Amino acid sequence: MPLFTSAGVGSGLDLESIISSTLQATNQPKQAQFQRQESRYETELSALGAVKSALSKFDDVVNKLSDSDLFDKRVANLTQPESGDLISFSSTDNSTNGSFDVEVIDLAQGSRVVSANGAFTSSDQVVNTTESTLSFAAGDKSFDLTIAADSTLEDIRQQINDSADNFGVTANIINTGTEAKLVFNSNVTGTGNDLSVTNDNAELDALSTQAFGGGAGGMSIAVEDQAADAQIKIDGIVATSSSNTFTDVIQGSTITAIKESENSETTQVEIARDREGVNKLIDEFVSAYNGVVDIIDKATAFDASSGNSAPLNGDSLVRGLKNQMVNVLTSNVEGAGDFSNLFDIGLSLNEDGKLEKNNLIRSVDEAMDQDFNAFGKIFSNESGIASRFEGLMDNYIESQGAITFREDSLNQNLDRLEEDRLDHDYRMQQMEARLREKYSGLDVMLSQMQSTQSFLSAQLGNLPGFGGKE
Repeated sequence: MPLFTSAGVGSGLDLESIISSTLQATNQPKQAQFQRQESRYETELSALGAVKSALSKFDDVVNKLSDSDLFDKRVANLTQPESGDLISFSSTDNSTNGSFDVEVIDLAQGSRVVSANGAFTSSDQVVNTTESTLSFAAGDKSFDLTIAADSTLEDIRQQINDSADNFGVTANIINTGTEAKLVFNSNVTGTGNDLSVTNDNAELDALSTQAFGGGAGGMSIAVEDQAADAQIKIDGIVATSSSNTFTDVIQGSTITAIKESENSETTQVEIARDREGVNKLIDEFVSAYNGVVDIIDKATAFDASSGNSAPLNGDSLVRGLKNQMVNVLTSNVEGAGDFSNLFDIGLSLNEDGKLEKNNLIRSVDEAMDQDFNAFGKIFSNESGIASRFEGLMDNYIESQGAITFREDSLNQNLDRLEEDRLDHDYRMQQMEARLREKYSGLDVMLSQMQSTQSFLSAQLGNLPGFGGKE
């Protein structure tokens, strides 16, 4: 154990500076090396992450373009009359291209049931003296209601409207000033689906369309209030539906009637391929491809004036990726009619290696006009451009892809670098301990020598002839 905790205390020499300088001379170059390695790994990781992110966005677009349903999709364009919307319209991939004029003749309606004149004097009138059951039915729907004894007309109205089993019957009371009229409205539409109200107690006959003992009840449906079908006319052909929805009247499409036509006005329907949707996705494809090119160019750049290189300059991985993307882009596709490649359908590459949505041969719209099916196959065929790009992206960005593998390797290097730092810190601690042990010994020895010198000088000073006493 050293006699001094701070080197140089005993001898008076600046041994701490010597120890510190020795440690710094060993530590600083190593720390600078660690920092350079860490910076290089992290910069490369960041650059690879940017490339991978751009590739993922591009992959999302080509996945959409690889789906043939995109090019089979139909859309309907409607021209409504000035009086307002007559119909809404939806189409599917099974819809057929065409133009149609649709007129709404009648909207579907449910039935309206009204109590007889003089049946009820007021809404407070007690209707039944014993517990009874009132049953409602329309079409294939029905529900039963248990009416408590001594229920008033208002009690029954509220109970009908509040019933959790109610399929769509609304009860209202109209007070005329001389009597109370009970009105039931059913939302079950379609001819033959009139509301039927029955009971198990003759006291409720006035609230029923059919009396307990048989025959007509006290409530009835006027002819104009009977449930009725909706009717539309498509290019002069009449179609009916029990609801306001007409499915497959035009194959693969659904028409919903909104209001009746005025003066035989019509809505014009144009069913066609979803060119707008395809055009939008082609724009996304061009933008996403060019985004990848931008990121790769930035990550591999070299500034000749400064001599500085980007993190992935000269990197074979990204250089190979860019070359393969160009190869896919310029490859030919079989089974696409008169079209063989992307350039046949209106795309081109500029001098910077970026895609443009135009070329000297034809525009994208002209290619669609010429053969829409063949246009789609350039992308969506089994060996189409989108499918080939999907395979290429899998090779780079999936869990076993080349970029993912490189990222894993760099992260492992960072982990090892951290371990190296810890090992170096330990070695520096050991080195400091050894230096302190050596310099502590030197400090003690020098201190002892200085003490001996002082003692001898004092003794010699006391001797005659050595400057001491005579």
